[in-house]
Amino acid sequence: MLKKLIINNYAIIDHLDLEPDANLNTVTGETGAGKSIILGALSLILGERADTSVLINKNEKSIIEAWFDVADNASFAAIMAEEELDNDDLCIIRREISTTGKSRAFVNDTPVTLSVLNKLTLLLVDLQQQFGHLAMEDDNFQIDVVDAIAQTAELKKDYQSLYNKYKKISAALSALMEQQAQWQKEADYKQYLLNELSEASFKENEIEQAELQLKQMTHAERILGVLQQGQQMLAEGEQPLVNEIKRLLQQVQGIADVFDMAKPLQDRIASAWAELKDIADEFEVLSGKVNLDASLMQQLHERIDIGYKLLKKHSLQTTQELLELQQQLQDDLKASLDLDEQIDSLASDKNSLYHDLINKAKILSAKRGAVVPDFEHKIQELLILVGMPNARIKIVQNYLAEPAATGMDEIAFMLDANKSGQFLVLHKAASGGEMSRIMLCIKALTAKAMELPTLIFDEVDTGISGEAARQVGILLRELAEYHQVICITHQPQVAAKGTRHFYVYKNEEKDGRITTKVKTLTKDERVQAIARMIGGERPSEAALLNARELVGV
Repeated sequence: MLKKLIINNYAIIDHLDLEPDANLNTVTGETGAGKSIILGALSLILGERADTSVLINKNEKSIIEAWFDVADNASFAAIMAEEELDNDDLCIIRREISTTGKSRAFVNDTPVTLSVLNKLTLLLVDLQQQFGHLAMEDDNFQIDVVDAIAQTAELKKDYQSLYNKYKKISAALSALMEQQAQWQKEADYKQYLLNELSEASFKENEIEQAELQLKQMTHAERILGVLQQGQQMLAEGEQPLVNEIKRLLQQVQGIADVFDMAKPLQDRIASAWAELKDIADEFEVLSGKVNLDASLMQQLHERIDIGYKLLKKHSLQTTQELLELQQQLQDDLKASLDLDEQIDSLASDKNSLYHDLINKAKILSAKRGAVVPDFEHKIQELLILVGMPNARIKIVQNYLAEPAATGMDEIAFMLDANKSGQFLVLHKAASGGEMSRIMLCIKALTAKAMELPTLIFDEVDTGISGEAARQVGILLRELAEYHQVICITHQPQVAAKGTRHFYVYKNEEKDGRITTKVKTLTKDERVQAIARMIGGERPSEAALLNARELVGV
């Protein structure tokens, strides 16, 4: 709900405060007084582009500010959260036009783009001007109207919940199938690579160990010669060093009993003898391990060649990396098989959801279709009351081949404005004034059921008078029982129905400038204003009596 509108330095408005109430607010004033200027300023709040020509004082920026009560507006709160904007029960939207022509928009003092501003204010204000056909060009709005009459809110909510699940699972299934198609292109090649690695059947560190073993076998004769020579010198020569050391040890033992100072030498020689004997034994053992098998060397050469080719092919360095690649290929191919199972499972879930969705959609379609004839009849009755006796409304319900977000229906409001027998799409067939009255009738019929923002009607009563104007006023008053309504009017019958009456007038300032002012009228002032609408600038007593009767005082 709009709590306050503040306009500074806009066109011929120096400063203006407007505080509408929660019901029907009527705005009257002479032609050219500035009512359309106020709507122009409000349009900036709704996201329209700015123009520096609206600046009165070229040395000061223009500021338009609107305060909205959004305490119970869940849809608005959701968009605020989506845009990461601070949200409270009161939302202040501000537009500023600098002297250089630069325009900025703010929501709760946070700068926003015009697209974000427009998205937010669509949930706050519905500005129905002449030739403002946007609502009836919106297929969702037309469906929402029929749903409001059919009272399908819960059914539609259940359907949309199913639809969202269906779309989500469809997207997941499509993604998996796309992934599967991609994997299938690679599967044969991956299988070939896996077969190649599996056939090679390398063990951990095998290539590195084979390289080391082959290197040893290549130098086997030299290694064996050194080992055998060492063993010969220590244990098997004409005078083996081990035996000589043992003989020396025995001789030192012979003097140690009588020469104590020789005992440390005895221990050291004993240790040296034991170490050399162990080395001699080790030479013998290692000599037995030196392999001169030519066939084994050939096998090692072959294994190393296979390993080198695979390492080079995959740009790898070690046997371990080859084994990890082999495991990854196995995992990928297994995942491909698992993907088939996931696809089958999701396809089954999708089919089940689709069946439930179709059933819900059929019920929803039937409920919509059931209310259309009566709804057409009621609109027809209201159109006669608001001065359109020759107009005929037809609501066409077409069925879609596949489920959509709002069901399996297309709803189109058609109009035959003059009993011609030819029905055209409403927003193309109706004139500006006709569209305003048709929208008023539709909103009046759906007021209780539909969530609507602040409704602003700009001269909805253009081209009518008398009883038709009175009926427009009644419809506006009924609509205002459920939604805040602001109506700019030239008809006394409409102006008198307002719960708050604003009078727009021109005022000559001390410096001779003409500015637009707005005044909230008291009951007596309303009688005078409405009497002037009936009888001119100097209303007669009859006009005053008529005005009092209309106002109810």
